[in-house]
Amino acid sequence: MSGSAAVTAAAPLRRLAGAAVLLCALVLSGCQDDLYTNLAEREANSMVATLQRNGIPASRVLQEDGRMKVVVDSDRFAEAVGILDDAGLPKQTFASMGEVFQQEGFVASPTQERAKMLYALSEELSRTVSEIDGVLSARIHIVLPGNDPLRRETSPSSASVFIRHEAGLKIDPLIPQIKTLVANGIAGLSYDKVSVVSVAAPAAQSASAIQPMASFLGLWMLESSVSRAMWMFGGLAILAIALGALLVALIWRQRGQRTYQLETLR
Repeated sequence: MSGSAAVTAAAPLRRLAGAAVLLCALVLSGCQDDLYTNLAEREANSMVATLQRNGIPASRVLQEDGRMKVVVDSDRFAEAVGILDDAGLPKQTFASMGEVFQQEGFVASPTQERAKMLYALSEELSRTVSEIDGVLSARIHIVLPGNDPLRRETSPSSASVFIRHEAGLKIDPLIPQIKTLVANGIAGLSYDKVSVVSVAAPAAQSASAIQPMASFLGLWMLESSVSRAMWMFGGLAILAIALGALLVALIWRQRGQRTYQLETLR
């Protein structure tokens, strides 16, 4: 068999093999959804680690702009969202002083400047409290009344703190420290005018403990993943049979051509 004929005969085999690889890639990529996008690397790592600890396969993917995204299996999407929400991920984003006081348009009125100051103080203190170990999210609402200088009695300032924390965190010893932090961060605010409301997040339960396990070809996996594994295995089996049949056909064709050449030479 000549070299050109061999190349021509092997071309269909290469095309079928390429189609098999492409099909596998499409099957695998189609089974995953983007969970969160435009993440920093550290936050993406935390989210992937949290999901994997709870039995959900997840991975991070680099975007074109250099940010990260987290992808999970399509049938585990809802579970993944719930687990990350219970874990306080992704973290809250807070505006900085510089962002709040970016001047836009005309000169702001004293009322607008006061509102900006209250919002900036709330964001900065909320960011600080949320950094405490075990605190999942925090919001601080500040009330600074506009007292009339002609009135003898003045209304005191006050602040309300809402904290959502992990189920196992002992929050009671932290409340006095949080109240002191907020009181010292706002001029004219006393310790006894700071109220703290804390709510414990539900304890995270492993997803693998919720869904039953099943065996497929000797491999143990979640019962919801068996049907997908069967489809993938069936597709690969069909492709393997097709490749084997084509290979056998090419071999017999090559043998027939060699026999013909030998008879011709005689």
